[in-house]
Amino acid sequence: MHKQMSQHFDAIVIGAGVIGTSVAYHLASLGGGTVLVLERGQIGTGTTSQSSGILRTHYSVPENVALAKMSWGVFKDFANYLDDPEAFSGLVQCGYLIAADEGPQADALLQSIQSQNQQGIDMQRINAQQARTLLPIAHFDDRAVLGFEPEAGFADAYMVNTAFARAARRRGVKIMEGVEVHGLRMTGNTVHGVRTSAGDFDANTVISTQNMWASELSQWSGVATHVKPERHAVLSLDGPQPYTHQMPVFKDLASSGMMYYRSYGGRQMLASEGTRGEVLAAPDNDQGNVSLDTIVEVVEQVAERFPGFESAGLASSWTGVYDVTPDWNPVLGPVPPIQGLAVAYGFSGHGFKLSPGVGRLLAQSVLGLPTDVSLAPYALERFTTGRLLVGKYGAGAVS
Repeated sequence: MHKQMSQHFDAIVIGAGVIGTSVAYHLASLGGGTVLVLERGQIGTGTTSQSSGILRTHYSVPENVALAKMSWGVFKDFANYLDDPEAFSGLVQCGYLIAADEGPQADALLQSIQSQNQQGIDMQRINAQQARTLLPIAHFDDRAVLGFEPEAGFADAYMVNTAFARAARRRGVKIMEGVEVHGLRMTGNTVHGVRTSAGDFDANTVISTQNMWASELSQWSGVATHVKPERHAVLSLDGPQPYTHQMPVFKDLASSGMMYYRSYGGRQMLASEGTRGEVLAAPDNDQGNVSLDTIVEVVEQVAERFPGFESAGLASSWTGVYDVTPDWNPVLGPVPPIQGLAVAYGFSGHGFKLSPGVGRLLAQSVLGLPTDVSLAPYALERFTTGRLLVGKYGAGAVS
């Protein structure tokens, strides 16, 4: 029987979510040669499709602020950045409001506001009356510490994902859907391709953007990835007053679940917790059950901040899975001692908002170019050296 010859590319990207297509686009734009993207499903149907789409530069981890600032510049000028007049991110620039109670969280918020200002970002401390003007359907205690980032909002992750894929293809990138990667082709510690359901493909550079499936790299390479899948519930609520597109995204550090909110579906409110979710035994992108207990717990927190929403109607609910690392921050860059392998995973709920910047940095890194932001703090080895990127707000998706 004739054996199929493997095909050679300069780089192979595993995963065609928003991170993978961003990496592929930037590789092609920076002269990365022939690029192949392999996707087990279809473009944008993985965890990208479950994203709440929130965009902000507010982080308590300074490195994340720099990454988010890079990415925000792309989202604001998306069509021009991709040189595609049809590229549309669905950006709603409504601002980002964050609240903290008195004490350690308030101190952390004030430090983060100062840090953002030092990095040239407009992040303002506001009072309760100003917050009520921005988000009149919510209640704010006069003792709370409040911050507002006017240059923030939300966008459509699926549209961004498909726009990156289209732009990558225009630059010669080959994207194969319905192809599952079964392993790395290696000689010793050096990668020279992948084994897949569609045959073998050769490349001296392989970039994994597998999010929760990055755990497969441990089986393929023997290197611990320190990532686990967590399922989170999201509710869409129909309350007595509309949560309009003009009202800001809201992060409530003072709530027990570190709740986040945004306008959704015209008048509806999207609400979800930003703390740890249900840890899954294995990666699973299927929709999970949103229990009545979970709904009650979330709605109780909503009602504490949004009077009248205790009688809100549940319009819909769904689940999304985060690829969570021990410090809730991503792993980016090479994976010593494996040569020829680079990764971008472990975004723990904030991959979409960082996707343009991460794509550019990964492409620069594998091409041997200086990176616009250092990837050193995001190295995999930090989980064994103890140099974790823990945010001032503690473990959670706000970081």
